[in-house]
Amino acid sequence: MPNPDPFDITPPMSPERATQIAASFDLRELPADFYANPYPVYALLRETEPVRRMPDGSWFLTRYADLVAVYRDAQTFSSDKKVEFTPKYGAGSPLLAHHTTSLVFNDPPLHTRVRKLIMGALTRRAIADMEPGLVKLVDGLLDAMEAKGGGDLIEDFASAIPVEIIGNLLGVPHTDRRPLRDWSLAILGALEPRLTPAQEALGNRSVSEFTAYLQTLVAERREHPGDPEHDVLTRLIQGEDAGEKLSETELLQNCVFILNAGHETTTNLIGNALVALQEWPEAKGQLLSKLKLSTHDQQGPEVDLTMEIDEFLRFESSNQLSNRRALKACTVGGVDLTEGALLTLCIGAANRDPAQFAHPEQLDLARDNNRHLAFGFGIHQCAGLSLARLEGRIAVGRFLQRFPGYRLTEAPLRGGRARFRGFLKAPFVIA
Repeated sequence: MPNPDPFDITPPMSPERATQIAASFDLRELPADFYANPYPVYALLRETEPVRRMPDGSWFLTRYADLVAVYRDAQTFSSDKKVEFTPKYGAGSPLLAHHTTSLVFNDPPLHTRVRKLIMGALTRRAIADMEPGLVKLVDGLLDAMEAKGGGDLIEDFASAIPVEIIGNLLGVPHTDRRPLRDWSLAILGALEPRLTPAQEALGNRSVSEFTAYLQTLVAERREHPGDPEHDVLTRLIQGEDAGEKLSETELLQNCVFILNAGHETTTNLIGNALVALQEWPEAKGQLLSKLKLSTHDQQGPEVDLTMEIDEFLRFESSNQLSNRRALKACTVGGVDLTEGALLTLCIGAANRDPAQFAHPEQLDLARDNNRHLAFGFGIHQCAGLSLARLEGRIAVGRFLQRFPGYRLTEAPLRGGRARFRGFLKAPFVIA
């Protein structure tokens, strides 16, 4: 059972309020209490209108089976966002250049070329080789927080880990990494269904600043290549000489994508997991027992927490929304769609679909056969999922080994976004 948390981390929503929000559901006009707890609204939509027509004419899907059907059929449902994003960002804008060139928002052949190059640097062996450095990084962050008696789960821990890992993959010098998180938050923030002028301006500036920095980094790497088995940037550059030619824009924008994809989702995974354990003390106790903790500073061998990490991903999906465009007339969930129909796939709703998951509203760290959609599905399934799982296992496991009695000191601050679900701040102390 969830803990009646004094901070109302995920405040309950009455059936009446969920019905009110669902009746006029519009991603561009969401109330504050929806961001705090969207799941009652998602459940109601999934039960009553699983393929819902939105005010702008697009479609909102909430059933697991419908999402899988769309993900499977890449011939019918396109990930290319030029049609959707050109009016949103404006022709010639940096945001348009980025979000219509990155791996995730493209179809083959560009998607195939870039994914192949990235995956070549994320082999099982390459990821295993990252583990010692990751452990050292995590332990250093834990040492710093222990010296202070606490800190912030997000700023001091969850966000610091993927920035360093992706910085290493791209070979970004440590002295240059400070702006990476802010750039990523701004660029991904511009993907929200409702884009404010301030978000748009900050997103465009962040793309421009990041790509300008990358131009210098790429020039240096062409002059002094790294190890293509571990350095993604070198691999992308050398791939040009091996017949997998990327244009300069494709190269730069997919480096931006690698940071964004690896940073935001992993930050949310770690932060969401550690906050969720404050709401679900029984689950926390079970996890601590698995880690065989007995003292504050005991350090045992690494324990495989893959099952637990997958449950955290299902329960609070880092990425809540995905999008597709119908290339021809088709039928989804019994609803006929026209050619050009825009679809929003609600991962957060599908991952709590009782038709797929028993007791979906419960955090069950012993859940097996957990085929969640947090990493997507099909040809666009997250290329870095094995790395994300590794970061989650090491970060969550070693944090709990060091600080089994940690507790929040104030209500954590959510990011206030519909697409990406996570926290900006979560102060804690070591108890």
